[in-house]
Amino acid sequence: MRTDKVTFEGTDGTLAARLDLPVGKPLTYALFAHCFTCSKDIHAASRVSGALAALGIATLRFDFTGLGESDGEFANTNFTSNIADLLKAAEFLQSEHEAPSLLIGHSLGGAAVLAAATELPAVSAVATIGAPFDPAHAGHHFLDAHEKIRADGAVTVDIGGRPFKVSRQFLEDIEDQNQEARLKHLRKALLIFHSPLDNVVGINNATNIFVAAKHPKSFISLDGADHLLSRPADAAYVADVIASWATRYIPALNEDMPKSGLNAAAGDTLVIEAGTGFLQHIDSNDHRLLADEPFTVGGTNRGPSPYDLLLSGLGACTSMTIRMYAARKKWPLTKVAVRLHHDKIHAEDCADCETREGKIDFIEREIELSGDLTEEQRARLMEIADRCPVHRTLHSEVKIETRLV
Repeated sequence: MRTDKVTFEGTDGTLAARLDLPVGKPLTYALFAHCFTCSKDIHAASRVSGALAALGIATLRFDFTGLGESDGEFANTNFTSNIADLLKAAEFLQSEHEAPSLLIGHSLGGAAVLAAATELPAVSAVATIGAPFDPAHAGHHFLDAHEKIRADGAVTVDIGGRPFKVSRQFLEDIEDQNQEARLKHLRKALLIFHSPLDNVVGINNATNIFVAAKHPKSFISLDGADHLLSRPADAAYVADVIASWATRYIPALNEDMPKSGLNAAAGDTLVIEAGTGFLQHIDSNDHRLLADEPFTVGGTNRGPSPYDLLLSGLGACTSMTIRMYAARKKWPLTKVAVRLHHDKIHAEDCADCETREGKIDFIEREIELSGDLTEEQRARLMEIADRCPVHRTLHSEVKIETRLV
């Protein structure tokens, strides 16, 4: 993954942004809106965006006008201007890359993407994280200052330990939003994330959003998470769920197994190319996965390479065989870990190899055995490692019969 610093013109000056890109061609593009008075670099934004990029979804996160590194004065902004900034961000993506198909918003940014979505026809799916049902909820951060703001026109208030100048027009604007009507006419797939422990935006907001919206809509409880998704694991979870959920609604993310005239019976493995580069779809006993080549050899790195899969098979077989033997002996083995590396080496560099010319395949295998084991038990388990069925297959004569159908 790489992150590009970019800028684009907003409604009141230049907006600063970061575009988190996967290695290789993105599957699709997303737009992330940060929380109230936050910035594009807050952990929730950077971690979710980065995790989505790692899954192939390029994600643009930007600072709203008057925040972070963007131009403008916060005192001159409001919820309506946030929506306008989002539309400018989508316009930038469309002109420089492609229109976003996915919108993600955190806290008030979640309310903003719900409002902007109806104006972006290319968007198929919207995800909110800890979003308020009513944008007026943002005013709860400075309730005691409302009267003075209305009387004086603008007042500097403390929000999250930082001073912000809030104007009368900001209050009037957030109070004038009809979010319920927007939700009824959203016509996009909606995914709502909210923590029952959120003490900034209560869980009842998620309930109200869910009730107001029409299907398709889904709710995911972020058990144990705080409002800002401070734990990296919570942000990674959100990204994983979004990427999986969005495959139903964004064609570019749909990776259904292609059709073939070959019939795979129980115990068979079926491999069908995806039609793009080296990417392959694999169906092995109803387990679906992808195989690919790394970018360095012209692949898209969407899955393990053939040799990666070979090493995975050997490693898994090694660990399973050791585990079965230790269990039968009732030895205190608590964990097995196996690291493998494949290379081509000159035969002359292998002292105990029969082949003396050219190159041979060399697999390096390291095994970690955890538990209160004696030295004799460890030595015996290392002997057992060489008896795993895949290891023995690789060392025995193998005949492969191929026919055209």
